[in-house]
Amino acid sequence: MNVTPLTPAIGATVEGINLRGPLSDAAVAEISAALDDRLVLFFEGQSLTPVEQRDFAARFGPLYRHPFYPGDADAPEIMVLEHDATRRANSDRWHNDVTYLETPPKIAVLYAQDIPEIGGDTLWASMYAAFEALSPPLRQLVDNLRAVHSFAKNFTPERFRALGMEDRRDAIYAEHPPVSHPVARTNPATGRKALFVNQDFTSHIEGVSARESDALLRLLFEHMSSPEFQVRWRWRAGTTAMWDNRWTQHCALADYFPAHRLVRRATVLGERPV
Repeated sequence: MNVTPLTPAIGATVEGINLRGPLSDAAVAEISAALDDRLVLFFEGQSLTPVEQRDFAARFGPLYRHPFYPGDADAPEIMVLEHDATRRANSDRWHNDVTYLETPPKIAVLYAQDIPEIGGDTLWASMYAAFEALSPPLRQLVDNLRAVHSFAKNFTPERFRALGMEDRRDAIYAEHPPVSHPVARTNPATGRKALFVNQDFTSHIEGVSARESDALLRLLFEHMSSPEFQVRWRWRAGTTAMWDNRWTQHCALADYFPAHRLVRRATVLGERPV
């Protein structure tokens, strides 16, 4: 495996490995080490069926099935994200995936199946770098705060209605009550801290007024999108991206509308944030 960094803070391309497998334990460990170091990895020139993508992702932990998005017919754990002139993308904000769970995902594996000729880039940002770039007094403040993450903030009644899923809405809401996570999440293995609030699911900071919560979240959201924390990726069909959802955020640009784009995601569950 050859790992080539893309920016000082985050990102690397990986050559010399075929993700279709079977992969040895040593290869899985090598990928994990590269992911720990670079946070998002890009494997170009891959050719993965949904089943092969699922089996690769499952080498890194148990997989999550999303309650809202459709899964592949042969591999229900693979979430299909398809957009065109009639289905506009809705992920063009900085976010971590699925932080509304008590144990949010640690890893995501995204395979690019159909990519528009221009547009549709995705950006990732290091939340380690975002936390470390705060002034010491602000780092101390956020390190002692917790925030509520809500499924319903992003998956609104309007989105259920638009997809004809109103009959399932209340049951899905009941299965996904709001949860509390630290605003600054700690990597238990290294002690390094990362910001862990996002625009999609963080509803408010606990223990402060609504006005204070809104102001602090606006400050953090603006800060964490600084270009020096980022890598930007121009997709080509057959590229697989793998990122650590705990220490990064991403933003999938929707500038390709009304062109067609189809990507598939596998989501590996993680641990309770501390």
